[in-house]
Amino acid sequence: MRVVIADDNLLVRAGITALLRDAGVEVVAETAEGTELLAAVDEETPDVVIVDIRMPPTHTDEGLRAARVIRQRHPAIGIVILSEHIEAGEATRALAESPEGLGYLLKERVTDVEDFVGTLDRVARGGSALDAQVVSRLLAADTSHGGPVQGLTAREREVLQLVAEGRSNQAVAEALTITVRSVEKYVSSIFAKLGLPDSGSDHRRVLAVLEFLQA
Repeated sequence: MRVVIADDNLLVRAGITALLRDAGVEVVAETAEGTELLAAVDEETPDVVIVDIRMPPTHTDEGLRAARVIRQRHPAIGIVILSEHIEAGEATRALAESPEGLGYLLKERVTDVEDFVGTLDRVARGGSALDAQVVSRLLAADTSHGGPVQGLTAREREVLQLVAEGRSNQAVAEALTITVRSVEKYVSSIFAKLGLPDSGSDHRRVLAVLEFLQA
């Protein structure tokens, strides 16, 4: 797996690079700002790009805007937003434009290198990865505005959060200590209430949840 890393914090960037290389991941470029990132991606065409949200010159949403450009130029490249912040509105828009091969992780909650590498691999193969706190914030934002999530039961919201994180029915069942059959029933009920078709595919369910959150 070939990776490009973009973060304006030298220590963070070097730390991520060292951890990934120790884990056998090939880091082909490191950059500190959006223009350098785009040039590196055009030259290296990596499998995954790891990008912070806030980078020079304004330290607002340069990372997200660069991610959108990368998605337009190289739709097959996976993008993992790795940030200290939950930017619910901007991140949701970036993900919902084309949520395949996209992830959003919080730096402070990446505590296991093996899990992190596994997430990068999943995103590189077209999967989605959302940190639980990010999903909670998105769901809370929808509920506070009277969105369709408000019509879900507490248990259905728990299931929806786990589904949006990219977990399978089996993983949801294990997390909530219920049967897989119960999870299937909750998922069917959730999609019925949200007006979203249940395609039977875990990945497509994640995409549908992301599209729903964008709406």
